[in-house]
Amino acid sequence: MRVMLVTNPFATFTTDAGRDTLANTLSSRYDVDVEHTTHRGHAGELGARAAAEGYDAVVVHGGDGTVNEVVNGLVGAPDRPDPVPSDRLPAVGVVPGGSANVFARALGIDRDPIVATKQLIDILDSNSRRPISLGHTLNRWFLFNSGMGMDAIVVRRMEAKRKAGKRATPQRYLATTVSSFFSSTVNPPSFTVEVPDHAPVTGVRFGFVSNTGPWTYLGTKAIRTNPTTDFDHGLGVFAATSVSVARNLILGGKLLADSDDPKASHLFRDDDVEWVKFSGSKPADVQMDGDYLGEYSEMTFGCRRAVIDVAAPVSSPATP
Repeated sequence: MRVMLVTNPFATFTTDAGRDTLANTLSSRYDVDVEHTTHRGHAGELGARAAAEGYDAVVVHGGDGTVNEVVNGLVGAPDRPDPVPSDRLPAVGVVPGGSANVFARALGIDRDPIVATKQLIDILDSNSRRPISLGHTLNRWFLFNSGMGMDAIVVRRMEAKRKAGKRATPQRYLATTVSSFFSSTVNPPSFTVEVPDHAPVTGVRFGFVSNTGPWTYLGTKAIRTNPTTDFDHGLGVFAATSVSVARNLILGGKLLADSDDPKASHLFRDDDVEWVKFSGSKPADVQMDGDYLGEYSEMTFGCRRAVIDVAAPVSSPATP
């Protein structure tokens, strides 16, 4: 089996020793080419090369952003005229190395790199792979979620802290989220959310579109905004018309309590739709798979089934 191992040396929780151990472990069993990313977009270039050169699998050791880049390079743009069937592309495996690792954990991959490596080897040895859906917007694929408004503001503020040399820890994410809601200077513009067979939802202050669940993790705690959204069905949408601290603390409590049907008077939610449209008179902050994209006034989200094959457990309970 020919495997490309893509590692991000700048990921939050990767080390030289860990990367070397992973490379040596995989090389003892497979024909492995090790590639270290050196710049933004490099992982996408490597994914495209893996597809063009016919690798059997691409293993990514890094965070969600690195995996997103690899997958976008591997598959090509959503509007490409000649999409390649998932079974003719390399399977994608992940050994977590980031701070949240939402995609890997949603697939049932353990967040401990040693345990995850054993899982991956067992799956590759059995030649087991399964197709999953991907979401798309702005002619890019997203693996697990995209959002407009407050969550994107939090991502933007976190990226600024990381550039200042601070680590992206769960505690720092929580503190940044809380401070964003409390700050009088943070005031995201409102926008409208449209989905099939439903009247437009106006006055939305922040919205998430999910391709699977959980939406994210707070340490070991899975946060499920759309409990029945998964890699085999449509998109989940979670849109709130208020940034009131009191109202969202109550809603947040329901999410922390693992409600299987989180509800609030200021919340619109649907767990299985084919498309979602966000539109507003003013541009708002946008994130995709935890990566800040900038400001947009209009976005349309779609979902496509069986876009890539993953080297992951057949069923995908979210791991702690």
